Amino acid sequence: MASSIATRASADTDLPPPLKESGQREVFCGLTSIVWLHRRMPDAFFLVVGSRTCAHLIQSAAGVMIFAEPRFGTAILGERDLAGLADANEELDRLVAQLLERRPEIRTLFLVGSCPSEVIKLDLAKAAERLNRQHAGRVMVLNYSGSGIETTFTQGEDGALQALIPLLPSSTEQQLLIAGTLADAVEDRLIGLFHKLGIERVASLPPRRSTELPAVGPGTKLLLAQPFLSGTARALVDRGAELIRAPYPFGVEGSRDWMAAGAAAFGIAPAQAAAVLDPLVERGRRALAPQRETLVGKRLFLLPDSQLEIPLARFLSRECGMELVEVGTPYLDRQLMAEELVLLPAGTQLSEGQHVDNQLLRVREQRPDLVVCGLGLANPLEAEGMATKWSIELVFSPIHGIDQAADLAELFARPLRRRAALSFA
Repeated sequence: MASSIATRASADTDLPPPLKESGQREVFCGLTSIVWLHRRMPDAFFLVVGSRTCAHLIQSAAGVMIFAEPRFGTAILGERDLAGLADANEELDRLVAQLLERRPEIRTLFLVGSCPSEVIKLDLAKAAERLNRQHAGRVMVLNYSGSGIETTFTQGEDGALQALIPLLPSSTEQQLLIAGTLADAVEDRLIGLFHKLGIERVASLPPRRSTELPAVGPGTKLLLAQPFLSGTARALVDRGAELIRAPYPFGVEGSRDWMAAGAAAFGIAPAQAAAVLDPLVERGRRALAPQRETLVGKRLFLLPDSQLEIPLARFLSRECGMELVEVGTPYLDRQLMAEELVLLPAGTQLSEGQHVDNQLLRVREQRPDLVVCGLGLANPLEAEGMATKWSIELVFSPIHGIDQAADLAELFARPLRRRAALSFA
């Protein structure tokens, strides 16, 4: 399996040049990633430093705010702060002290900037250094940007993980490191499979507790579970980790290749890997078959939003029989997408970046059966008679691995079935 992956990765892709677009965007900002990161690390707290608008975004985008309150909040900057008339650093120090007194279980505090420092009149990197000195031994204070000017919503996780990497201890021990947030049950399942394959040491980033950081070094083999971790991957490679080239673990095929690539990196024989993975593949394909009946032959348009678009397009075309009209992505990292690009059907039209008006014109001209897009575009397109799937739902849902392939396909089949069941008088 490792040799077939290497051959495909080195082959020339038969794709037209991607459309390069720049203009108005319709995406959530990186602040939104807090909604799943806070669940992953319950001993961490995410303090958004921004305006009242940012507080409303977090509350409205995260319908689970009532459950999330213990682990994130907003330090709201008023007009005097934004105008530079008040000392926002003093106010931030006061709020952090109050927070830590009220929540003694917090071990890691992320200061998340909602805008560049020039806008919020605060240098959060320096603020983090100052707060670390003030609360030394009590809490670790980190910072990253969730600014919508600089990030799309999944890039918030990339920023948070990059903030953690300088704290990772060094180690030369042989281990597999899985990077990217996964649902706990899915992660347990994947780690169990790697153990069956013969890989003894498997660690995760982010960890389930922010203080239990995995070690990294020359003995670390890195597998990305999420395709939007460009900065994280490069920072880990700089620390000595070796990046394993593989498709991402979406669908039966991608998940098998992902796990087989991990096994090959540790010298595990293909026959040994096949003995573990092939029964799962057969079961996964049987479970996928009913969803494929709904999806096969349907035309799909993916607007750029989450950076999951290319792996999802590969899964939906190869395993579900969908026809790809256009595959948009906020940013095309050819290095991290190399194994995915060669698996796309010949002639697939990619687009990088967003000019929402131009892309909507193409959607209306093509009239696809299904559009994958952000929340801001879904309702207008539904009103025009097109079925849509919210891209943000794909980040919250447990969709990784062979066992989840049918559930992943069902997320796309559901809006098509719903539209088919509707009768318009």
